[in-house]
Amino acid sequence: MGFETTILLLTWAAIALLAFVVAGLVRRVHLLASGDRPADPGPAPGTPAPHFARLAPDPAAERTLLLFLDADCGVCPQVLAELRAIRAGQDRPPPAAALYAGRAPEEPAGHVTVHAGEAGLFEDYRIPAVPFAVLVDRSGRVRAARPVGSPGALRDLLADSSGSGRPATAPGRPS
Repeated sequence: MGFETTILLLTWAAIALLAFVVAGLVRRVHLLASGDRPADPGPAPGTPAPHFARLAPDPAAERTLLLFLDADCGVCPQVLAELRAIRAGQDRPPPAAALYAGRAPEEPAGHVTVHAGEAGLFEDYRIPAVPFAVLVDRSGRVRAARPVGSPGALRDLLADSSGSGRPATAPGRPS
């Protein structure tokens, strides 16, 4: 086989590969344009919170914050520090539980119940990434669930869910 024949075969192989890539991209664009959205992360507001009776630091509290964290997460210590600041500035702060899929960090959480080795809960609550917060009411139903990628997002979640008395929704979820 000559040089020109080899180049010609490689060119046709590259064209066929590009055709498959373009077909895949067209299919993906069609799926995105069809309006079918994947399920939102976390439990939907109003649904029962899995294993809440075991996790709640104070089952009689009006609302409880469940924070899903990771010991190796860079933002998680900042979110936990923000929670401590929020709790220090309120008369009756909501009880909070920090949940870790693996090991928990060595530093004290400061009036936050820590549960380590809870990988199954991350699946039950459909947690896509950390830090993620789930606010649960006294009846064990989810009031709000959303990622809290910054300390301010945690403050916003608690402020949004405390005002109206109805479940707060995650951004993009209908009320």
